[in-house]
Amino acid sequence: MNISSETLETETADLPWTVKRLAPALGAEVTGIDLATLAGDDIPRLTQLLHKHMVLFFPGQFMSAEDQIGFGRHFGHLEGHPNLKERTPEEHPELFRLAASSGGIADEWHTDLTFLDRPSLMSILNMKTCPAVGGDTMWSNLFAAYEGLSPPLRDLCDGLSALHDAHPHGREDRMTIHPVVRIDPDSGRKALYVSEHFTRRIVEMSAQESDHLLSYLTNWVKQPVFTVRYNWSAGTIGMWDNRFTQHYVLNDFTGERVIERVTVMGDQVNPPPAKYPPFPESAKRSAMSRHDRQLVRHLRAAEEDGGAA
Repeated sequence: MNISSETLETETADLPWTVKRLAPALGAEVTGIDLATLAGDDIPRLTQLLHKHMVLFFPGQFMSAEDQIGFGRHFGHLEGHPNLKERTPEEHPELFRLAASSGGIADEWHTDLTFLDRPSLMSILNMKTCPAVGGDTMWSNLFAAYEGLSPPLRDLCDGLSALHDAHPHGREDRMTIHPVVRIDPDSGRKALYVSEHFTRRIVEMSAQESDHLLSYLTNWVKQPVFTVRYNWSAGTIGMWDNRFTQHYVLNDFTGERVIERVTVMGDQVNPPPAKYPPFPESAKRSAMSRHDRQLVRHLRAAEEDGGAA
């Protein structure tokens, strides 16, 4: 598995802040920085640091909603949650608030908003209230997960695509198709792009084949060697590259846990040319599963809209 074997070290060279790596796979904690006043050359420096470590943590920030929104705007266009409008404060439409007491615990592995044609580029989380023990979040490095597969399985995944929908939000009608493997346009590295939370079926496979492969891949990304686990404290800001990571909240705590998140939109997945036709095109209607029928509806709607899936 292609995980860096460098020791966990503190980075200081060419940076005005202290950066401590948290795990070989991904993750770093940054101190000596005030995110609310960050500007100028510090923004591209921080962006480069995020691309290197994939998820960053900044303890002791205690940012207001206004400061968090202003910080997020340095990186692109912000939008509130497309489905869970009731968790968006009226006074801050760019903000998304999750409270554990209201069912706000994201305890399935996922990449945010992959049911959209253009998902989010990054997320910036403000830990407002957290339990004394428990409620950690884990992230997984999807580059490492892809590179850890055997060459034959990588070759198979390279030619496939998958249907994603917003079923967890009660919106099965919101769906799109993304490649099972996406490519970083800057480095050329490949990453797995399926999750247990939003991915429903492999487009080019039968329902049974899809179930087996998706089960394998969505469990594969959870392996500890690909992950980092972070223990929160109130006032900490976390930001992550949503394109090439998944995350998961441990629902192991009592008491309240409240986060506020801003989401930087505008990701472009750019699927490769299709290698195989969608499986339902050759399947008998009577043999179709629920997700087969869902896929057919989506493909037909996309064709009517001009051929874009």
